[in-house]
Amino acid sequence: MVTTFFWGLAAFLLANAFACLWRAFRGPTVIDRILATNVVNTKVLVVLVLLGLAFERSLLLDVALVYGLLNFGITIAASRFLETGRIRGSWQP
Repeated sequence: MVTTFFWGLAAFLLANAFACLWRAFRGPTVIDRILATNVVNTKVLVVLVLLGLAFERSLLLDVALVYGLLNFGITIAASRFLETGRIRGSWQP
């Protein structure tokens, strides 16, 4: 019963992720595209957590944690690049 719920929720989230991918493809601005891909990555992260709970595999939870950290880092780097036109910080020569 619980596993069926997890599978249904994962399928629903993946269907919504495809709608966000469409927005990322058609987005009128770069900011819209970055936000849409960030939402897709967050949905994939939630699906990884749900599958880890459904299969009782803690490895998938670890993968989801690393995936979330990478998603955050890439979003910050892309935002920094769009804001300043460069990724280097003031700590670098």
